[in-house]
Parts: sequence; C-alpha cells; structure tokens
Amino acid sequence: MIVEMRTYQLKTRSQAEVLKRFDEALPARLKHSPLGGFFYTDVGALNRIIHLWPYASLAERERIRAEAVKAGGWPPKIGEFVESMESKILIPAPFSPPLEPRQLGGVYEFRSYIFKPGSMPQVIERWGEAIGERVKLSPLVGAWHTELGPLNQWVHVWAYKDAGERQRIREEAVKRGIWPPKGGGDLLVSQENLLAIPASFSPLR
Repeated sequence: MIVEMRTYQLKTRSQAEVLKRFDEALPARLKHSPLGGFFYTDVGALNRIIHLWPYASLAERERIRAEAVKAGGWPPKIGEFVESMESKILIPAPFSPPLEPRQLGGVYEFRSYIFKPGSMPQVIERWGEAIGERVKLSPLVGAWHTELGPLNQWVHVWAYKDAGERQRIREEAVKRGIWPPKGGGDLLVSQENLLAIPASFSPLR
C-alpha cells in the first residue's frame, strides 16, 4: 500500500472556486479509485489544498491515473488557479490505520518532520512503542515516510474536534509523559505543521 499526497498552492481568493470544480469532477475520478481525504489549510501556509490518494502500488497508481484521464472529466479544470504543485509517495508505518471514510473531527493537523538519513527504522520503532497510549487521546489519521519526493520525511496527521481540543490533548500527552516518543530529538533535522479543514466531499471528516 502507498499513499500519494498532493499539495497545491492556490492563488489568493481562489479556494472556493477550486473546491467547487474539484467536487464537480470528483465523481468521474471515483469510478477508478477512492479518494482518501481532501483538505484546505486554515492555520500555517494558507491557500493550499491537500489531497490523499491510496493505491496498492506505484504501478496501480500509474494505471489508474492514465485510465481516469483517458475516460474524460478528470483532472478538474483548476489550472488557472494553481501556482505550484507537489506530489510525494508515502509508505505507511506498520501502526498507521488505513485511509478509509471516517468521522474524526473538524480540524486535521498535518505534521512533517525531516530526520537524519538512515534513521527512519529507529523512528518507526520509537513511535511504535509509544503510539498505543497516544491514540487513546485522539485518533491518528496516518503516519507515513516518503518513498518519492522529499526524502527522509515523516508525515503524520491527527484529527481533533477543534483547535482548542488539539491544544488540550497535546498538553495532556506531554504532562502524562506519553508523548512525544522518547529519544526522537537526536534524529530530528526540522519540523513543520499546519492545520487544515476537511472539504465537504472529503471521506475523512
């Protein structure tokens, strides 16, 4: 299983029209494979949309994308509003839940870490030891590392009812000593995060 994470930087004040056109084109695309989730940023880098697509393999991704274009109606006609595009292929950690339709919350936090080269097996091991207690506080949407795109990157997504709940839960996790995973700081190079809102048509809400 792989997950393609596509991030588009949009022109200012174009988001509403982009979401409308994406929603209108989506039924044609869903005939070929499911959408994992679709979000627009609210805190952090603004005017971005993020969409997640699960596939069995890279070969399946290539086949499905070609079939969708050939069939017509896809991709949505949003090119005039897109300033830049990024795509990365992610490999799920053993404890990462499947991307499937779920009602999880109104705010999704996307966190991206760069770790030192060669350290990903240690990261996965340390997270695996700690994740059981952490997910008792709020659901993990996914935890993945990059296969294609920016290398040595660890992407994890968390769902919360709202920003207030996010702050409370993060403080509780630190206070109780169950999060973050022990010893990760020695491997970290950089961190960034953003808060995003699920679109009305996102399977993850």
